[in-house]
Amino acid sequence: MKIICISASNILHSGTESTSLKICRKLEEILSNDGAHCYTIDLRQYPGMSPCIGCGRCYETRRCAHDRDFNRLYEELISADGVIFVSPHYAPIPARLCMLLEKMEEIAFLHWWRDSGYCSEVCHKPAAVISHGGGSDWALKSYRAMVNDTIANALDTIQFRTVPYDEEWSTGISLPVEKAAEGGGIFPSQSYDWEAADVKLLVYMRKFLTYAKAKSIDKRENP
Repeated sequence: MKIICISASNILHSGTESTSLKICRKLEEILSNDGAHCYTIDLRQYPGMSPCIGCGRCYETRRCAHDRDFNRLYEELISADGVIFVSPHYAPIPARLCMLLEKMEEIAFLHWWRDSGYCSEVCHKPAAVISHGGGSDWALKSYRAMVNDTIANALDTIQFRTVPYDEEWSTGISLPVEKAAEGGGIFPSQSYDWEAADVKLLVYMRKFLTYAKAKSIDKRENP
């Protein structure tokens, strides 16, 4: 089973210490222990991705006529059995993630508009959403509204199926910063309670993997 984890952070100076990337590495370990092949896609490695300009040429090809980076990434998502989106809270989500979602949305919408029975190339593919940000526990519900719900709404249009964490957190989970302090520069140094995060990630990934396995079996039996 192939699972793709998308690290959506735009921040270059964080390098391999990016929080989004750290979360993805934890997910790789959790999922590999459960028998899935999980690997991470770092959106910072797709610098050529550009906004959708609404030219409509994707209606014929189901690919962007102007963006090789998007097309390369889209092919990866199509080939996966499930996709996990790990996103920091920006304004509200990172720019490259917006570009990825809006182009997938455009392809799905143009076909659905002509045929309400249209099934996209990622139709019913399971997705998980994990947000993180600069506030502590009190900020989690705002992250859910601004990040998780925003991403999940776009995924619904594209015809992904977002796996819920529980009844309250139906669009994934959010991890809060435990402590922020002076970092010796203009940016604060932020730390997370990784032990608590590990527990939450494990529970969510078990639910996600159960859903992904069920969809994979259904796909084999009903191609």
